[in-house]
Amino acid sequence: MPQSPSINPLIPRFNQLKWKMAGAGVLVGLVSGLLVVLYRLGIEQATAAARWIYAQIRETPWLLAPWFVAAVAASALIAWMIAKEPMASGSGIPQTNGVVICGLRMRWQTILPVRFVGGLFGALFGLSLGREGPSIQIGASGAQFLSHRLRGRRREDVQEHYLVTAGAAAGLSAAFSAPLSGMMFALEGVHRSFSPAILMGATAASLTADCVSKYCFGLRPVLDFGDIGQLSLDEYVWLIPLGLIAGLVGSMMNRSLLGFQTLYGRVPLRFRPVIAIALALPVGIWMPDVLGGGSNLISMAEHASVGLGMLCLLFVVKVLFTSTSFGSGSPGGIFMPILAVGALAGGICGEMLHQWAGLSSEVVAIFAVCMMTGTLAASVKTPITSILLSVEMSGTLTHMLPVAAVAFIALLVSDLLRTKPIYGELLERYMRAQGEDTRIPSQVGSGVMELPLEMGAIADGQRVRDVAWPSGCLIIGLRRGEREIVPRGDTLLRAGDYLVVLFSGEEEREARLAMRRLCDAPLT
Repeated sequence: MPQSPSINPLIPRFNQLKWKMAGAGVLVGLVSGLLVVLYRLGIEQATAAARWIYAQIRETPWLLAPWFVAAVAASALIAWMIAKEPMASGSGIPQTNGVVICGLRMRWQTILPVRFVGGLFGALFGLSLGREGPSIQIGASGAQFLSHRLRGRRREDVQEHYLVTAGAAAGLSAAFSAPLSGMMFALEGVHRSFSPAILMGATAASLTADCVSKYCFGLRPVLDFGDIGQLSLDEYVWLIPLGLIAGLVGSMMNRSLLGFQTLYGRVPLRFRPVIAIALALPVGIWMPDVLGGGSNLISMAEHASVGLGMLCLLFVVKVLFTSTSFGSGSPGGIFMPILAVGALAGGICGEMLHQWAGLSSEVVAIFAVCMMTGTLAASVKTPITSILLSVEMSGTLTHMLPVAAVAFIALLVSDLLRTKPIYGELLERYMRAQGEDTRIPSQVGSGVMELPLEMGAIADGQRVRDVAWPSGCLIIGLRRGEREIVPRGDTLLRAGDYLVVLFSGEEEREARLAMRRLCDAPLT
């Protein structure tokens, strides 16, 4: 097939982007991985200190006076910081998605100190917030810092967005010591599309960050379930009700988080952290196991070591305390608390079936893993990431089938209940609160992007010349399997093709949305 000499050089340059991103991903993994490891160490030490402090207050009540002074000072500092840098409030995952998808501006210079200081103070008072969401934004901020240093004035473009996505992957990888989950979350939860360039950068960053994390914390994952038995084929029938319950729990968790955030919206910003920290006092004195992200609760649920009644109480308190902590806007995530709530629900179901249906006690740990995965899939709507996370935490592929079955049943229930992804909802709320137009474009006037053509899409089965391409967009390359083609007007497009699109005079997000209308399969 003849190729135009003016366009042909663009194809190899784009092909080289994959390897440029892989090389940059290694650097991103080192920088972001180190930042996340430091944050993770600080949060772990601060949470342990919170449990010790509340134990001392329980034994020596007069310590309430200095605790109160410290709580007021910390609350004022947190409120001041998130007022100055709203993008560093809450989880961090919605804001990172907003940078990649909606073109929001992220300032690593202010986000990093607010994340570190605010997160440490929140953990020091035992707020029920996780480190994984903030770790993703810290990783993305580290990637942005590196991009600015490497690329000088060429900022806020498509390649920087690729690096930010790689940084997000490195953040999750280092936070969980789970490189596959970090890599998949970058595709499924942040960029929401597949591209070899994104995949190469995210993979390199995720694996490198995992090496940094393992060097500091050892080879064991954050949630090490150890040896878990297998379900017999007769017991697989219980996966259906488990999936149904996991979908309900995930949907309930979303509604609780968003509902308490709405309630906090009626309170002046400067008082919101005070309320959250004040609620942490009775929880820390009487139920210290609920403090922090909840990795200890997952271990309890796995072994059902505290009895059925206490598991139920821990479940209720964890849901409410997480909602009050997160709703205040304090820097901290919900990734780990959602996992903890799901594991507690699985432990409750497993213990009930063990006591009342005669199932083996070994099913408790299996049900905890399955429902933990299903709850996360129902809440975040990232089933593949959820499944990979459970596989990496359990260290075996043996439970892939039951875990996947529960995750997809839970996702179906969540969709039937019209539950929206929690991070998508949080992003919309953040943009409304900041007065941002949800259609805000990124500051990119030209560039190259790659899009898959799905079966049943408008452009599927059409010739290039017969498709009404968006203004300013030119199809300069087509990848079909291992072949690379420079398309002509009579080139027939097929499902599975990857279109290399040059856009100019259009904002990247607007061009991507217009192209997706042509390349994505219809929802109905």
